[in-house]
Amino acid sequence: MPDASPVTALLGPTNTGKTHRAIERMLGYDTGMIGLPLRLLAREVYDKITARLGESRVALVTGEEKRVPRNPSYWVCTVEAMPTDLEVDFLAVDEIQLASHDQRGHVFTERLLHARGLRETWFMGADTMRAAMTELLPAAKIQEHPRLSRLTGTGTTKLSRLPPRSAVVAFSMQEVYETAERLRALRGGAAVVLGALSPRTRNAQVALFQAGEVDYLVATDAIGMGLNLDVHHVAFTSLRKFDGREVRPLELAEMAQIAGRAGRYHTDGTFGAVAPVDMGPQVMAAIETHRFPPLRRLRWRNADLELGSIEALLASLTDRPRSRWLELAGDAEDAAALRKMVEDPEIRGRARGSEAVGLLWEVCRVPDFRKLLFESHIALLRELYQQLTGPRGRLDPDWMNARISELDVGAGDIDTLLTRIASIRTFTYIAHQGGWVEDAAGWQARTREIEDQLSDALHERLVQRFVERGNRRPGTRSSPGGGRATSASRGEREAEPGLVASSHPFARLAAMRVALSPQAEPPPDSSLEGWLEAVIAAPPEHFKLDARGRIAVELGARASAPEGATARPLGQLVRGTGLLLPEVRLTGLDELGPGMRARLLRRLLACARDLVEELLAPLRAPAARELEAAGRGILYQLEQGLGTALVTHATEQLTDLTERDREILGKLGVMLGEQLLYAPALLRPWAVERRAALCGAWFEGRARPPCPHPGTVSLPTPPGADAQAFMALGYPLFGSRALRADVAERIYQALTAGADSPTPASLARWIGCPVREVARVATALVGGAPGLSSSRGGPSRSSAS
Repeated sequence: MPDASPVTALLGPTNTGKTHRAIERMLGYDTGMIGLPLRLLAREVYDKITARLGESRVALVTGEEKRVPRNPSYWVCTVEAMPTDLEVDFLAVDEIQLASHDQRGHVFTERLLHARGLRETWFMGADTMRAAMTELLPAAKIQEHPRLSRLTGTGTTKLSRLPPRSAVVAFSMQEVYETAERLRALRGGAAVVLGALSPRTRNAQVALFQAGEVDYLVATDAIGMGLNLDVHHVAFTSLRKFDGREVRPLELAEMAQIAGRAGRYHTDGTFGAVAPVDMGPQVMAAIETHRFPPLRRLRWRNADLELGSIEALLASLTDRPRSRWLELAGDAEDAAALRKMVEDPEIRGRARGSEAVGLLWEVCRVPDFRKLLFESHIALLRELYQQLTGPRGRLDPDWMNARISELDVGAGDIDTLLTRIASIRTFTYIAHQGGWVEDAAGWQARTREIEDQLSDALHERLVQRFVERGNRRPGTRSSPGGGRATSASRGEREAEPGLVASSHPFARLAAMRVALSPQAEPPPDSSLEGWLEAVIAAPPEHFKLDARGRIAVELGARASAPEGATARPLGQLVRGTGLLLPEVRLTGLDELGPGMRARLLRRLLACARDLVEELLAPLRAPAARELEAAGRGILYQLEQGLGTALVTHATEQLTDLTERDREILGKLGVMLGEQLLYAPALLRPWAVERRAALCGAWFEGRARPPCPHPGTVSLPTPPGADAQAFMALGYPLFGSRALRADVAERIYQALTAGADSPTPASLARWIGCPVREVARVATALVGGAPGLSSSRGGPSRSSAS
C-alpha cells in the first residue's frame, strides 16, 4: 500500500474512545479497513457497523470466518487476516502495542511499518508505544485523549461482597470454573467469557450479563482487548498468568488493560482483587494514573520471504532487523512448526521448488487452536501437507468428512465442547484456504453449522452449570441500583430452603435435592432459541419485508423452526431518526429473555439497513462517485425522497450540471424530467412495496400512504394526504390524484406538446381515473404544482433525513 498518506497515532489509556473514533473516521470515507486483535472484537465491531449500514456494505474477515458481500465498502478484520493488497481510503489497526507480543507481535509491527490507507492511516493503542512510534514513524501525528471516566482501586474484596455488575478475571480454566461455581452458590450465577469461545457462545453469554439476567461475569484476560461490556468493577483472582511458556507475574500495562474494562464512557469504574490476593498501593496508583514503563522493543520478522528452497526460507525467517527498536521474533509457532516439519525426510523430499516450499509454509501457518501437545499439531500439519502434495493435489473428501464427523456431536461437558469447537475452528480455517479442498463453500457451510450447534450446546451447559436454576427469568433486568432483586446477600441466600454455600459439608447433597425438585419456572423453549440463533446468523437474502413493514425470515433447509415460528413476523419497522433510518420493534417473542431479544433486535436492525441499501442500490453504484457537486446534490435529493424529487427543489443543481454529470446520471438510470426527477428502477412493484414500508414507519396516522397494487398508475388523494409521503412513495400528488412519477412526466410531455394534446377520455385512461377528474389533474400537472394541492389534506410537511 502507498505510504504517502498521513499517519495518526491515537495513544492513551482504555476508555478514551480510540476505537470509536476510528470507526467514525472510517465511515466518513467511501472505503476503509480496520484491523482488530481478537476474532471476538472483530465480530463486535462488525455487529456495531452493520446495525448502522447493513451487511451488504461491510465485510468480516478473520482466520475462520469470512463474510464478504459483493461490493463491500468497509472491511472489519483480525490483524492477521487483513488483506494487505486491498486499497482503501482509510486504514486503522487497533491495540498496536501488541507489536511487542512474543507470538503475534511481528504481524502488528509489519502493519505498523507497511500497512497504509490511500488517504489516511490510524494506529490506536497504549501510551507505552509513544517512544517506539516516534522513532519508527517520525512523521506520524500523535494524539492523546483523556480517559472519559475515573478508574479507582478499591483493594481486596471477598468474593461474596463483590458489587453487582462485576467482572472477575481469572487466568486458568480451573480458576474460571471454581470462581463461577462459587458465584452461583453465593449470588445466583455468572456468565462466562473465554478466549476459546466462539463468537456465537460469547455473544450469548455476554447477552446474559448485558441484559441483567446475571450480575456477574467470570472471564479470562480476553476481555482486556477492547470488548465493551457494562462492567462497573473488575476483580483479579490472581496476579500471575501462564503465557504459553511459563507462569509469570502480570505486567502493569496488562493489568491496566484489563482493569480499564470497568467504567465505560462517562461511568466511573473500580478495580481490585479477590481475597486473599493483594494488589498493593503502588500497583493501584500506577493503574489509576496510567503510568507504565514504555515499550523498548517491538517484535519483527522478515515479511519478504525467500521460497526457493527450505534452507532459503529458514534463512529469510532469521534475517535480523536493522533498527534497534526491533528484535527478531524467532520463536513464533509457525516458524517452530516449520523447523519441526522439515526434520522429516519425506517432507523435505516433497518440498522441492518454490511452489512446494510456499505450500509448506502455508500449512505451517495453520493456527493451533486446539492447544494440545505440539506433536499432535505437527501430526495434523504433516497429514495436510502429504495430501496436498499427493496425486490429488487437494485434501481427500473422505478424510475431511471422517475428521469433521467426529466433531459433530453436541453431547459432552464444557471442556469436551470447548475442545470440539477449537478443532472445528481448525477445519474451518482449512476450508477457507484457496484450493485446498473441493467444494470449499460446502465445507465452510458445514463447519460453520457444526460450530453453531456446538456453540449452542456449550451455552446451554454454561447456563446449566453456572446460573442458578430459576434465577434466569425472561424479562428480568437489573434493579436501578445496579443489583438484582434475586441477588441476595450471602446470609439471605443461605436462609433459602435447599440452598447452602459450596463450602458446607452437605453442599453436594443439597445440590442433588435442588436438582431433583420441580422447577419454579420452565426453561425457555430451547428449540425456539436454537432456531433464533440460526436467524441471527442468517445471510441478508433470507430476510423479507412486506409493505406493512413486517420483517420475516425464510431459512429453508438451514434450520427447522418450531411450530408456528415462521408464520409470524419477527419485527416491525417503526419511526427512527429519518425516513432512511427506521428502527425495529420485535413482535411477540415475549417468552425470550432480554439477552436473546437484544441480539435478535440488532440482527433485524442490520436487516433493515440492508433493505434500504438494496432499494437505493441503483443510485449508489460505483459510477456515482465520479459525480461533481451538482450531480451529488441531485442524487442526495433522490435518496431522501426514495427515488423521486421535484425539479423545482433542484433548480440550482440542474443549472450547474455538466455534460459529464448528465451522462453519469443517465447511466445510473436517473430521469431528469420537466416536473420530476425519478429513478424508474425504484418504481418497480417490489421497490414501491419497500417504499411503502419505509413510509409507513416514518409518516404517522392518516399521513401514511397506501401501497399501490402492482401496475397501478394512480391513486385517489385520501383525506389528510401528506404530499411528502406520496412523493416518497413515488406517486406525487396532482389535484385529486396521486400519479406514478413516470406516468406523470409522460402525461406532462403530452399536454405541453402542442396541437396533438390527448382528449380527456384518453387522459382518463392514461391516468386511470374518471373523466370528471381529468381537468383538475391536468391543471395541477401543467400548472407545475405537484404535491401542493392540499384542499383535502392540509399543508404538507418536510421529511427529516
